[in-house]
Amino acid sequence: MTASVGIIANPASGKDIRRLVAQGSVFDNNEKINIVQRVMRALEALGIRQVLAMPDAFNLIAQAQEKAGVGLHVDWLDMRPTNTTRDSIEAAQLMATAGVDCIVTLGGDGTNRAVAKGCGYVPLVPISTGTNNAFPEMIEGTLAGLAAAAVALKVDGVRQTAIRLARRLDIVRDGEVIDFALVDVVVYDELFVASRAIWDIDKIQTVVLSQVVPGTIGASAIAGYLPNIPNNKQGVWLEIGPQGQPVLAPIAPGVVAPIPIEALHWLAVGEQRTVMHAPAVLALDGEREVPIKSGELIQVRLSQNGPHVVNVRAALQAAGQAGLFVSLNGKGGGQKPDL
Repeated sequence: MTASVGIIANPASGKDIRRLVAQGSVFDNNEKINIVQRVMRALEALGIRQVLAMPDAFNLIAQAQEKAGVGLHVDWLDMRPTNTTRDSIEAAQLMATAGVDCIVTLGGDGTNRAVAKGCGYVPLVPISTGTNNAFPEMIEGTLAGLAAAAVALKVDGVRQTAIRLARRLDIVRDGEVIDFALVDVVVYDELFVASRAIWDIDKIQTVVLSQVVPGTIGASAIAGYLPNIPNNKQGVWLEIGPQGQPVLAPIAPGVVAPIPIEALHWLAVGEQRTVMHAPAVLALDGEREVPIKSGELIQVRLSQNGPHVVNVRAALQAAGQAGLFVSLNGKGGGQKPDL
């Protein structure tokens, strides 16, 4: 079967209200087109000939294909864009059903959360073009394309060494999983979803993280700046309140604020705790999604059932060791040389 790669580029990522209340960068659609161009050129260089693409109102991928001048065959998914999160979910589902070998995403934490709802076992190469980017990497499009090609071509050692199963945070209502986040769940003192984004830090009541990763922006950053943090094998549950110990954290681009932590609990995979604040709204990966009514039993559980994610640098290293980039005709796919 011909190796194929899916591309999901979210035209709405990197443009929300946090640009107005912080100094966040804006990823305009021209820059996304440029990134997709570089992804396509890298895919073609390693012999990928088929791409499945999500249609969108701005024709990002169509414009990228035209400007890149590549000979890739682009198949458009049979779907009607709604310009909502549903587009990314449906596109991922259709790509998984079609049997793509890898999916490249352009977006932030919210985009990748949507893709994770539909991609099944298909590994993801997430390129950061969003607001809070704890899940996708700020990786150059050329490198992302090369890594996606190496995965799609099933190069020896790449899948074994460069793909990890991500964690997620399951939202459990009365014993049933109703949604999930990949990076963080925030209990937010608000009654309505409204603008969706979190921008008032005084309304943050609880922060739950799938893992502690220093060097991120947003709610996911808070635990990474605490002293004596253990290894990355656990999630963490933080209760926020005025009597807590303040920790400085970059909770938005250009915003470093003291966050008062009243209590900290570590979460093992499979462990869950109950949300104690209601009414409120749960923000999942930076976007308000789930209103909580008074009296509802809502729990958050750390799970190992997230999507498969490609480590770009590890994939390129494994592909190089396997000889993928050594060739006499400049098309890649050579044998490992005797050097």
